[in-house]
Amino acid sequence: MSNTVEIRTAERYTVTIDGGLHACCGSLLKQSIPSCQVAIVTDDIVGDLYLQTVKKSLSDAGFKVCSFTLPHGEVSKTIHVLSAILEFLAEHHLTRRDAVLALGGGVVGDIAGFAAGTYMRGLRFIQLPTTLLAAVDSSVGGKTAVNLAAGKNLAGVFKQPCAVICDTDTFATLPKSEFSNGLAEVIKYGILADETLFDLLFDNDIDYASEQVNEIVERCVRIKERYVHEDEFERGARQFLNLGHTIGHAVETCSEYRIPHGYAVSIGMVTIARAAEALDWTEEPCAQSIAHTLEKNGLPIRTDFHARELFDIALSDKKRSGDTITLVVPRKIGDCFLHTLPVEELLLVIAKGLGEEV
Repeated sequence: MSNTVEIRTAERYTVTIDGGLHACCGSLLKQSIPSCQVAIVTDDIVGDLYLQTVKKSLSDAGFKVCSFTLPHGEVSKTIHVLSAILEFLAEHHLTRRDAVLALGGGVVGDIAGFAAGTYMRGLRFIQLPTTLLAAVDSSVGGKTAVNLAAGKNLAGVFKQPCAVICDTDTFATLPKSEFSNGLAEVIKYGILADETLFDLLFDNDIDYASEQVNEIVERCVRIKERYVHEDEFERGARQFLNLGHTIGHAVETCSEYRIPHGYAVSIGMVTIARAAEALDWTEEPCAQSIAHTLEKNGLPIRTDFHARELFDIALSDKKRSGDTITLVVPRKIGDCFLHTLPVEELLLVIAKGLGEEV
């Protein structure tokens, strides 16, 4: 039986989690929306693997289907590719009663959601995440974006999907490095709010074949749902989900996106945990446990970028508000707090986390 989680936003929707869901995604989707035209947005890797199965399932359920394929990777998450998707939707005469479906990982979900949120001021949006990272994080909650030269995710809209269908069998086709990329976000949820989940990753070797995979995805989605329900538009509690992201996004940008999102967030989480201990912000030391768990799961805990380089990029971070910036700080495993500080003090925090002198 599939695991399901209801997401309590202004327009509620369900996340369905199980293996083998692509073959029946059309009938599942009919439970949420009436027959219409569905524009599938995917990338050149995912499309080769799953596009025909998803198209057939949708067509068999009575949907009219078209598809747009973009080059895989963060390099496609740009205004130029977004423009091409919007032109494609117009060429295929989609109307407000139609839908955009994201079939892929976080890049596809982000840019397809942005297109769905802006074309004709909003079409229905469906997420079919195919990576662990997208399943546990980016497919839920409605944040969509593209990158600008100044930084990651600086242009975007909130666009909640009307359904999320997570076929966990897709994880079997992920390179080990990409599965680890998703485990960074899983570990994030453990540090934030689920010590038992953290301990599972601390003590066990988890891969796509692990019997706990469906449960892990469900636990992460339930944690994210609580934050999104309380704060749909990231004005308060939802900021907790940015643990490791201020420094992580700076690492991504400095690397010109050669360092994947999860790897960068891993570095960001260790850096803020080390800084918190150095600045006496923690209740219990946890940096070593966090570093161990991340390394055990194939993730980096150090960067060759210096504090000044990361600080300069972080000045453009979305979490900055005027002359202040809000960081998510681990008090202990399973318990974090928001700490707002003058933006100029962020340089010291990053330096402490990297073990540098300012």
